[in-house]
Amino acid sequence: MTPMRITIVLTVLAAVVVVLTRVRLARDEGSAGRISIPSSLLNMHTFAGVPALVLWTAFLVTDNILLGWLGVLFWWVTTVAGLLILARWLPAKGRHSSGPSADTWGEGPGLSILAHVGLLVGTVVFTAFLALDKL
Repeated sequence: MTPMRITIVLTVLAAVVVVLTRVRLARDEGSAGRISIPSSLLNMHTFAGVPALVLWTAFLVTDNILLGWLGVLFWWVTTVAGLLILARWLPAKGRHSSGPSADTWGEGPGLSILAHVGLLVGTVVFTAFLALDKL
């Protein structure tokens, strides 16, 4: 597999993570996890992820290095926000804390961990390929 094919596959998967995170957590009635996350964190994940996808795709099409580095910068912001979103699965402490709430997406944090650690791996790969001029 060439670096470009790997990058295209990871770009599509990263777009899925951004969209599904928004869809999964945008409900007002709460989301799965032990603690609730602020809506500003979800907004940061979305509002950095969309420009990341647009800039990164524009870079892949035009080969404009400035677009590539801007895209990577936005991917890093999206990744950090996504990893912070995983904090909703940390155990809640206190006398009145309850167990994790569930939703129809699956039990436990497995899907979120897979998505956001995968986004971290993808962002590292994007950064490495861009820095090493492999794209």
